[in-house]
Amino acid sequence: MSMVIRHDEQHHRFELVDDKSGEVLAFADYRPFEGGVWEFHHTVTQPAHRGQGLAGEVVTAALAEVRARGGRVVPTCWYVDGFIRDHPEYHDLRAQR
Repeated sequence: MSMVIRHDEQHHRFELVDDKSGEVLAFADYRPFEGGVWEFHHTVTQPAHRGQGLAGEVVTAALAEVRARGGRVVPTCWYVDGFIRDHPEYHDLRAQR
């Protein structure tokens, strides 16, 4: 299966999409705030595709985009919060509350 990650800025989400069918396999929703703060509040992997690391791929791409834009993250989604906690290379992205 060939997959691509796209950033849908209009709907404030990162999506992992099956390149052939166009099916969204996983996504991470966020709310942008002033000062470059991104609140990631919801991450989903479609049931048929769970257990394949797809949510991690989406979150990795999302955090790379935040970093590239000089932003910070408020992870109110349990998955994103745990991902940042478990990956020290992203600790610097956590916004001070």
